[in-house]
Amino acid sequence: MKRFILHCDLDAFFASVEVRDNPNYQNSPVIIGADPKDGKGRGVVSTCNYEARKFGIRSAMPISIAYQRCPQGIYLRPNFNKYNQASNEVMKIIKSFSSKFQQVSIDEAYIDISESCDTFDEVQELMLNLQQKIHDSVGITISIGCASSKSIAKIASDFKKPNGITIVRSEEIKEFLSPMDITRIPGIGKKSKKYYNNQGIRVIGDLINIPLHKMVQKFGKSGNLIWEIVNGLDKREVKNSKEYRKSISKERTFYKDTNDFQEIISKFDEIIEKLHNKVKQDNIYFKTITLKIRFEGFITYTRSKTLPYPTQDKEKAINIILELYQEFSKDKRKIRLVGIKISNLSSRSKVIQKDLLSYVND
Repeated sequence: MKRFILHCDLDAFFASVEVRDNPNYQNSPVIIGADPKDGKGRGVVSTCNYEARKFGIRSAMPISIAYQRCPQGIYLRPNFNKYNQASNEVMKIIKSFSSKFQQVSIDEAYIDISESCDTFDEVQELMLNLQQKIHDSVGITISIGCASSKSIAKIASDFKKPNGITIVRSEEIKEFLSPMDITRIPGIGKKSKKYYNNQGIRVIGDLINIPLHKMVQKFGKSGNLIWEIVNGLDKREVKNSKEYRKSISKERTFYKDTNDFQEIISKFDEIIEKLHNKVKQDNIYFKTITLKIRFEGFITYTRSKTLPYPTQDKEKAINIILELYQEFSKDKRKIRLVGIKISNLSSRSKVIQKDLLSYVND
């Protein structure tokens, strides 16, 4: 039986939503992230549209460098409430096309359409209908890749961005992948790329020609998985899951490096408040909370604490962060960035939590 798996990836999602809501931004470079402060900003780029990428701007780039490259760009702070709403609308549409639906991030999802399509012509028609429905209903574009495996479908969705459709038949996989840089394989990033390059491996075609036993000898367990991916043998199923997030985190970069206790505590309060609003909105509970401290010179530390039960308690989160911060409170180095992450997420608490109204009525 043929497998038709789609990977659906929204195009420059945050920026696309902003352009949708502000037609004057059309055809202009739009950068979402920290305030550039005329090139003196301290944060990073969250994402940007394709016009901005022509200037060499990319996600996680320091906002000051982005401003140097494109001072005429439109710089916006992220509006996550708006992005979450748009994402929910898109995911509802994608889910309507298949009972096998897996959301993997705010702007990505897989669906398995094997039961509703018998031919590639039917697959293409479905993909075009899905694209059109999202554009008509939500006002943004999406790129979709189709293949017999999740990994190849993901690579395919990135092949003709933006608003592209790419179908990779099983017999075309090797020809499709061979000329691509090895970083197109999910899991191989810039750091691991150097290791592969040192082994004489630069494009995926170099991997395809290596027998499985040699891949395992060279790269261990990951070699087996990579071999399966590039040969179209990745059999992972599309998992129906409501909870796609493993963690939620937020960071704040100070305008100037600081060791002012009150300024640092104020940032903790700001981040905790935003995380609290998110967990209440999505009815999420967490067990683990992590503090991230980045000192001047980009020296970074993380410290975590795990509770015995899931919670949404904001005061408890603040107390834990202050407890974790004690280790660094007497450090004379100035702090550049603070971040907080909540993880071990679940959809319900195993303990009964009383809100303020409950206590009043007792």
